[in-house]
Amino acid sequence: MTETEITVLKPEILHQLIKKKLMKASLPEEAANEAANHLVFADACGIHSHGAVRVDYYAERIAKGGTTLHPNITFEKTGPSTGIVHGDNGMGHYVCNEALKYALEMVEESGLAFVGISQTGHSGALSYYVKKAAEEGYVALSMCQSDPMVVPFGGSENYFGTNPIAFATPCEGQPPVVFDMATTVQAWGKILDARSKQREIPDTWAVDKEGNPTTDPNAVNGLLPIAGAKGYGLMMMVDILAGSLLGLPFGKHVSSMYDDLTAKRNLGQMFLLIDPAKFTDPIAFQQRILQMVTELHAIKPANGFDQVYYPGELSKKCYDNYMAEGIPVATPIVDYLQSETVHFDQYGGKGAFAK
Repeated sequence: MTETEITVLKPEILHQLIKKKLMKASLPEEAANEAANHLVFADACGIHSHGAVRVDYYAERIAKGGTTLHPNITFEKTGPSTGIVHGDNGMGHYVCNEALKYALEMVEESGLAFVGISQTGHSGALSYYVKKAAEEGYVALSMCQSDPMVVPFGGSENYFGTNPIAFATPCEGQPPVVFDMATTVQAWGKILDARSKQREIPDTWAVDKEGNPTTDPNAVNGLLPIAGAKGYGLMMMVDILAGSLLGLPFGKHVSSMYDDLTAKRNLGQMFLLIDPAKFTDPIAFQQRILQMVTELHAIKPANGFDQVYYPGELSKKCYDNYMAEGIPVATPIVDYLQSETVHFDQYGGKGAFAK
C-alpha cells in the first residue's frame, strides 16, 4: 500500500481553510470558527482521526440538512449541580462548547457540575473540552456516544460505539494533564486517517466482515474493544451515562454517522466538572499532581523506552511542536480544502463504515 503525500500547513492556514469550507457548506461563521478551532487542536495534538480528515463528511452533512444551521440551544437546570443542554442538533463542536460554558458557570457556583448534552452532532476530540475546564482550575471528565461499530466481547455483530472518555486535571506551574481514549483499541477516526494516507493498520484494531483480523483499513467491518471484556464494560457505562440517562437512543439504536446525512444525529454527551477546593486545598492539590508527574518521569524506563511519560504527555509535546513548526495533513485533504467543492455523494447512505 503506497502512502499518501503529506503537506505541512501553518495552524492559522489550516484553520482558515477548514472554516472557509464549512461556511461554503452553509454553516454560520460562529459555528464554523469554533469547529475549526477544535479540528486544528486535534490535528496539532496528533489526533488526526478527529482533525481535518473529518471536514469532507461534516460539509456534506451540513449541506444536506443533517446539521441544524441555527440551533436553538437551551439549558435546563435540573438541580443545584445538574442540568441538560438541549443542542437542537447543531454542529457538535459548537453545541458542546456552549454546553461547557454552562457547566463552568454551574461548577463555579456549586463546586460540582454534571451537565448532559442532548441532541448534538459529532463533537470531535473530547480532550478539547476537558482541557479548557482544567485550565480554569477544575477536574473534568467527559464521555459521549458514537456509532454502533464495535463487536462486543464474545460477540460477532456490532452493538456499541467507540464511546470515548476524556479526563483532565490542573497541575501546578504547567498545562493541565489531559487523557483522552476511545473504549476501542483505536477510534474509528484512526481508520479514516489510515485510509486517507493509504496506510495499513495493526491487525489488533479491527475485524473484516468475516470476523477475522484485518490490516486493510478499507476492509474494516467491526472495531474491537480495548482489553476485551474490560473495554466492553466501559463502553456500556459510557452509553448509559451519555445516552440512556438523557433519554436518548442507546447501543445499536444510536444513529449512524453515514447512513442518512439529511437526518439529525441526536447524540448524547456529558461533562462532569469538580472544584478541588470543595475537597482539599486547591494549591496543594495541584502540587500533588506535579509531584506525581515528576515521580513518573523519574522512574527508570523499560528496555526500548526513553522515559516514562504521564498520560497525554506525548500529545502535548506533539501540540507544541506542530503549532510551532506546522501541522502535517494528507495532501488530498489539503487539495479538497483548497477547492470550491462540497461533496454530496462521498459518505451518505454508506453505512457505519462509509463503504
